[in-house]
Amino acid sequence: MKLFIIRFINLMLGLFLYAIGIAVTLRANIGYAPWDAFHAGLSQKAGFSFGTASIIVGIFVGVLVTVLGEKVGLGTILNMVLIGIYIDIIMFTRILPLSQSYVTGIPMLLAGLFIIAVGTYFYIKSGFGSGPRDSLMVVMNRKTRIPVGICRIMVELTVTFAGWALGGMVGIGTVISGVAIGFFVQLVFAVLKFEPASVQHETLRQTYQNILTQRRLRTESRGRKGL
Repeated sequence: MKLFIIRFINLMLGLFLYAIGIAVTLRANIGYAPWDAFHAGLSQKAGFSFGTASIIVGIFVGVLVTVLGEKVGLGTILNMVLIGIYIDIIMFTRILPLSQSYVTGIPMLLAGLFIIAVGTYFYIKSGFGSGPRDSLMVVMNRKTRIPVGICRIMVELTVTFAGWALGGMVGIGTVISGVAIGFFVQLVFAVLKFEPASVQHETLRQTYQNILTQRRLRTESRGRKGL
């Protein structure tokens, strides 16, 4: 159970850092990352918050990948909901300044992408399942046999265009985000000597079974001590 608690803390820390990173990139104000441009455009058209748009899209994508056969974990579900909630809270506080130029915007964007990369490390390290948007690329790869990298490009081009059509901010920041996020993730993983392929992600069912097993073992241990 102690290991589960540590993993859960890693998951929650990862999601929170991810939300902070996204909020920083939004306040950089030089163009949003592909999915964020879509969330922003959707929120503007529908009249609800950015975080709510993120949650709605996350749930939709999560349901879609589940229907297509991808197994989801506790992390997948919490990813759908908590990142959007955290972003709305951060944006509501207005604690982050809004950049008014490229001079401040580009450093803010890069800082946000680095924070996202650190959040990704903790999130993946927890082993509670991929996020819904990453799962979508895995499903596309499995169904079409198109390389994952190409699937990622196809998905991000699609959501970028949709975000632009809906009024989301697409600009130089969008390009930088698409190129630099992979670099920052690899940098963080290298510095922390982390190999994501070594992580065995749990499905929601496996997590539930593991919790029940841990409870049973703890109960049996207490019973033996009482004899």
